[in-house]
Amino acid sequence: MLDALLSALSLENLLLAFLGVIGGTIIGALPGLSATMAVAVLVPFTFTMDPSSGLIVLGAIYTGAIYGGAYSAILVNTPGTPAAIATSMDGFPMAKRGDGDLAVTLSCLGSVAGGIVGALALLFLAPPLSQIALSFGPVEYFWLAIFGLSLIATLSRGATLLGLIGGGIGLLLSCVGSAVVGGDVRYTFGLTSLLGGIPVIPALIGLYCVPVLIDMVIRPEAHLERRAEQMRGFRLTEALSLMWRSKFNVIRSAMIGTGVGIIPAAGGSVAGLVAYSEARRTAKTPEQFGKGAHDGVIASEASNSATVGGGFIPTLVLGIPGTPPDAIILGALLVQGIRTGPQLFTQQADIVFTFTFGLLIATLLMLPTGLIIGRYAYRLIVSVPKTALAPAIAFLTIVGSFAIEANTFHVLIMVSLGIIGWLLARIGIEASPIVLGLILGPIAEAGFVQGWLIGGAQGDRFGMFFGQPISLAIMALTVLTLASSGVFKRKTRLECST
Repeated sequence: MLDALLSALSLENLLLAFLGVIGGTIIGALPGLSATMAVAVLVPFTFTMDPSSGLIVLGAIYTGAIYGGAYSAILVNTPGTPAAIATSMDGFPMAKRGDGDLAVTLSCLGSVAGGIVGALALLFLAPPLSQIALSFGPVEYFWLAIFGLSLIATLSRGATLLGLIGGGIGLLLSCVGSAVVGGDVRYTFGLTSLLGGIPVIPALIGLYCVPVLIDMVIRPEAHLERRAEQMRGFRLTEALSLMWRSKFNVIRSAMIGTGVGIIPAAGGSVAGLVAYSEARRTAKTPEQFGKGAHDGVIASEASNSATVGGGFIPTLVLGIPGTPPDAIILGALLVQGIRTGPQLFTQQADIVFTFTFGLLIATLLMLPTGLIIGRYAYRLIVSVPKTALAPAIAFLTIVGSFAIEANTFHVLIMVSLGIIGWLLARIGIEASPIVLGLILGPIAEAGFVQGWLIGGAQGDRFGMFFGQPISLAIMALTVLTLASSGVFKRKTRLECST
């Protein structure tokens, strides 16, 4: 491990990690250009590198892109990556009241803290933690998706009923196209372009971006409030003080992110929403969430960055990608002739440990680069007039939607869902429950159908869904989430009435 650390600290690998973090941060900050795309576009450049150096570059790009999504989430209420969905819930309200620079600094510190926890988990706990991933079958994935959908009750800032309606709309959108199991074609209206379903990234861009653009155009006031006294520095001392006061939130959120990252297909968006919900549930002033709560930004960023290290655990130990970018990196490993599995940590330990230390170093490098980029990004967004900002964002949304598969139909979906999202927001149905339903719908459907078929073959469907220890634990968390949400909202109504 000492040799691996010295190799990771070589000038070449330090430079590659630094450039990877900068490139990933910039790509992640652009709406639509997700972490998956950042890794996919740049992976061919690593084939001529040493395997450990190539992995360090890809890990640094992945880490930077996950963090970069926070910039647009905070400054223009448009998550640059799906992992930053929860960040926008409190990050943008902070920016609206003039604390955008503080929100960016908090997101950077939270991302670094979460990334360190995830990388350390990969370094020391990879083999035992990877067994958790093996314990999840179809039914466990179904209940995990149901738990994610139960977060709608917590995340709904207004009426829970409207939030559930939004989640239902998202579930309906997830049913468009060929069924996950069986291949039945549904709700395509004869359009072959919809056979693959509603693409998540264009839908995400449309539901979050287009309503912001419409509001920019129709409202006369400035997009963000500019406060001269808050534009002088990074507000690092203030941010560090808030991080210390929220240290338990940081640790809990990072552990949630690591655990969710270990579970294949869950990803940073689920981790961010779960950590955000837990932060709100345990907060002394949960009513502040959604209005610019510091803990909301910290929880989201610490958890989604921790999924990077957590996701590499099943990828390297089991050959099962924990997140979509991990699948691309797994392909790069195979091209390099590296076979994943438990033997990787013995036969090719020098490569995997050099990569792990490189990932840890890239996370640390994210602190200075993130603070500097974030400072000037905030100044730029605040200073640019809406007449220039709105067209620039519109251009990026179109490019981001089109560039995923070079498909103009994705742009049409983005615009259509954006207009629908803006209209739904007028009646109190927000974008987050819709996106949550769209992301978790396929996971819930596949888990339920597969569990139903397996249970039928075994003659015990009830035991299949309600007799597994992990399923029971997830069900208990779901009930706890719904109950705590009901208690909080009942308490809020009583306080308002008094």
